[in-house]
Amino acid sequence: MSDQERLRSAVRDVPDFPKPGIIFKDITPILADRALFSLALDQLVESVDSAQVDKIVGIDARGFIFGAAVADRLNAGFIPMRKKGKLPHQTESCAYSLEYGDATIEVHRDAFAPGEKLFLVDDLLATGGTAGAAVELIEKLGGNLIAVSFLIELTFLKGREKLDPAVPIHAIIQY
Repeated sequence: MSDQERLRSAVRDVPDFPKPGIIFKDITPILADRALFSLALDQLVESVDSAQVDKIVGIDARGFIFGAAVADRLNAGFIPMRKKGKLPHQTESCAYSLEYGDATIEVHRDAFAPGEKLFLVDDLLATGGTAGAAVELIEKLGGNLIAVSFLIELTFLKGREKLDPAVPIHAIIQY
């Protein structure tokens, strides 16, 4: 069994969560298994040239889990992008639509310097709303986004189309 198949087999489908009609991809079995979690991190780290990374950006909340661990492995800083109202200092924000509602994410205005090389990491690419908003914030503040990686991509929702095609996009598992 390939590494991707091992990870894919651990993802649990939860029907009608958080709303009827949504099939939630639950990654907690991967997080709970030390070998699978390590494998997922290996795959994320391998998706970028580590010599080019200054900081990892992780999106609230599961992106924090992967992003912080990847930052540690790459000896890089970590930047949390959080839901509106959760960061204590001066922020920039971006509103976006999800497959089941609207939301806003924020980042500290001083989280990175213009031109710093950033690697965006999150658990899931669905409609592209959250990732697209994160990319917009990075660009607005002058960051140099060098790559974007996800544990899972729901290809049928075409979220990749909302991201900059000039930036490499990687997904470990695709549905």
